[in-house]
Amino acid sequence: MKILLAGESWMTVENHVKGFDFASLGRYEEPGEDLVKTLTELGMEVTHLPNHLAQKRFPETAEELKQYDVVVLSDITSNTLLLDPDMMFKLNIHGNRLLAIKEYVEQGGGFVMIGGYMSFCGLNGEARYNMTPLREIIPVKIMDHDDRVDTPQGVSPYIVKGDHPILNGVEEPWPRYLGYNYVEARPDTEVLACFHEEGMNESVALACGTYGKGRSVATAFDALPHWALPEVLEWKCYKPLWKNIMEWAAGII
Repeated sequence: MKILLAGESWMTVENHVKGFDFASLGRYEEPGEDLVKTLTELGMEVTHLPNHLAQKRFPETAEELKQYDVVVLSDITSNTLLLDPDMMFKLNIHGNRLLAIKEYVEQGGGFVMIGGYMSFCGLNGEARYNMTPLREIIPVKIMDHDDRVDTPQGVSPYIVKGDHPILNGVEEPWPRYLGYNYVEARPDTEVLACFHEEGMNESVALACGTYGKGRSVATAFDALPHWALPEVLEWKCYKPLWKNIMEWAAGII
């Protein structure tokens, strides 16, 4: 099975002030490596496009995407995929990558969106997938405002539909997360797990659905830090869950 993963990277710039002097430090971080490793150990072939590479190299047509069984977006804004530098700064016309993903799924492809600060609507609404063609294929209702729910005390999803193939071998209790994206159920999709904490409305944690001939999955929880604590990656059901998600999206199970 071939997976295309886009996102899960960032660059950090810091100013260190030490009395009279200061230094500007920069570093590149790619947490997506842990998810790539997990999927590879499960026997999947993964192509990872970190954010800065996805902006230039993500396929622009459904035909190009058909070489993959599942397309995964994780912590990557819609702007990163829509605003190719060649289009922005040289005014050259390019294909709409989000329309390409929609057409790819409609024609039988698999799609997964993983939660994070730059997923669904995201931090300050900057991910804004609710304003893109992907809102039709993502199997949850996306908010039109900053949808992050940070939970410093930790919060665990709970299963509401345990007989679905995605949850085969997945046992409760689930580990704790430091946050999630608030999303709501849609009548034409299946909700498999939810979040609920005191003083908050219930929020969908895991949902799936079909679009055209294809399938899509939404996880409002993160697969990696920072929302995913170390106990998430060490959870005995971590690999089975992600294996099931990818195989269901691909139409294997």
